[in-house]
Amino acid sequence: MKLNESIRNINKIPELRQRILYTLLLLFVYRLGSHITIPGVDAAAVSGASQTHSNDLFGLFDLFVGGAFARASIFSLGIMPYISASIIVQLLGAVTPYFQKLQKEGEDGRQKISQMTRYGTVLIAVLQAWGVSVSLASPASFGTAIVPDPGIFFTITVVVLLTASTVFVMWLGEKITERGIGNGISLIIMIGILARFPQALVAEFRSVSLGSKNWVIEIIILAMMAAIVAFVVILTVGTRRVPVQHAKRVVGRKVYGGSTQYIPMRINTAGVMPIIFAQSIMFLPGTFLSFFPENEVMQSIAKLLAYDSWWYALMFGTMIVFFTYFYTAIAFNPKEVADTMRRQGGFIPGVRPGKSTADFIDNILTRITLPGAISLAIIAILPTFLTKFANVTPGFAQFFGGTSLLIIVGVGLDTLQQVESHLLMRHYDGFMKSGKTRGRQSR
Repeated sequence: MKLNESIRNINKIPELRQRILYTLLLLFVYRLGSHITIPGVDAAAVSGASQTHSNDLFGLFDLFVGGAFARASIFSLGIMPYISASIIVQLLGAVTPYFQKLQKEGEDGRQKISQMTRYGTVLIAVLQAWGVSVSLASPASFGTAIVPDPGIFFTITVVVLLTASTVFVMWLGEKITERGIGNGISLIIMIGILARFPQALVAEFRSVSLGSKNWVIEIIILAMMAAIVAFVVILTVGTRRVPVQHAKRVVGRKVYGGSTQYIPMRINTAGVMPIIFAQSIMFLPGTFLSFFPENEVMQSIAKLLAYDSWWYALMFGTMIVFFTYFYTAIAFNPKEVADTMRRQGGFIPGVRPGKSTADFIDNILTRITLPGAISLAIIAILPTFLTKFANVTPGFAQFFGGTSLLIIVGVGLDTLQQVESHLLMRHYDGFMKSGKTRGRQSR
């Protein structure tokens, strides 16, 4: 009843309804383009060859682009070059004075940074498209020839087409963010992951029906999956509230302040960005190694860094912990929070304003970020353990935990919160809570 009422309320708000329809339309365009095969590629041959690579980095990359890579689609690169460029620009913003200056220039600085990110996206897309063209043209990559007529013309076609498609997907994401609902880049990644869920679910239950698994064990696995999803939701929305007291001020005949508010410090302040950043970095070795499909040394390194290996899990988990702290430091600045509190006449009970308040907030942030970062890392590498010890199919294991589940939960909650904000602004109940809006505002 509550869900049906919320859906009816969405239909009553023309602006929100148009935003949702616009978002769905652009996501449909993205999914439609992911089924268009690159010219010069035998689609049937690449589909059959991709089945043998479902448990390596090829299959993991294909998961993020919704099967477009396995189909040799024009959207094979998806939005990952843009993510990689964003990581590089944000890293430069942390260590380069020029980018730090741009970050402080307001809207003009953000526009310049966005433009540099777009240029970086084109450069990375060209390099990755070149690697894709080499892999497609080499029979050693797939065990069979999937390009009937490889040559320089095929390479140029693939590079130009995949680069232009990546720019188009980036434009779709920016338009969804601007005129739709939710973060467009994150939604494109999420919809690509969700597109593989029905196929993974069917493959898992097919293995049970064939007798390779016990139904009782499968039910236990599904129960564990529900528990992990609940834990991820709790981890995503969990907060530590820091009390802030405002001193009373008399302005004319009115008294201001004297109330207690809270600073909501999330356990996972960085959200899904550390997962996306770390995953994009882990794709880079595979892209580099794709240029040497016939080199035995390079291919042995590729097997060592396969996403179901222990080395990959260790490196991936370490990167997630690092990027969690890195992105938290960018998203939440204790010194700015302390300065804002002091200007507004607020203070934390028992802590002196200024530097002491900044150090107090930074200490709390460091403590609550550590368990959040470790939890993210454990959940991200969980599919590796499930595939090796629980005999879960690789495709289904990605939804049991790992990057896929974290992105789906994080992006889904963020999108629902944006929808709810539109509903609450117009005095309707949202998805996340029950009760009347007026009563929540009064409390």
